Amino acid sequence: MRALVQRVLNASVDAEVDGATIRTGAIDKGLLVLLGITHTDTDITAKKMADKIWNLRIMEDENGVMNISIADSTKSILLVSQFTLYGDTNSGRRPTWTTAAKPEYAEPLVNQVVTELQELGAHVEIGQFRTYMQVASVNDGPTTVSIEI
Repeated sequence: MRALVQRVLNASVDAEVDGATIRTGAIDKGLLVLLGITHTDTDITAKKMADKIWNLRIMEDENGVMNISIADSTKSILLVSQFTLYGDTNSGRRPTWTTAAKPEYAEPLVNQVVTELQELGAHVEIGQFRTYMQVASVNDGPTTVSIEI
């Protein structure tokens, strides 16, 4: 499981559903999480990823130091499934997606990460799985961290 975690001033995601664009999620200050699933990920991996995101100390404290987690800050997370995090460009210039999990395997694990975060106390907004999405964000810092579990 891979995630790109961005500290943002705001972020939103729109999805194309039945020919219309709808806003599926938006947050103010918090974390934008782009989450990729591979075929070896499990319920345990999902739980570990949620815990890592929740406790990652990249939010600024009162002195402007990255010293607190989202758990101790706004508790706001926008989570978007992103199979392209598993794009492999080792054998050319066009990525292959063979290490990305198939949607029917990935979707329940994405949902589990969302549920785990919510149980920890997060306010989680989400994209819509299996749709064309447009993600907008204002990165704070800019601060972006890559996580692999």
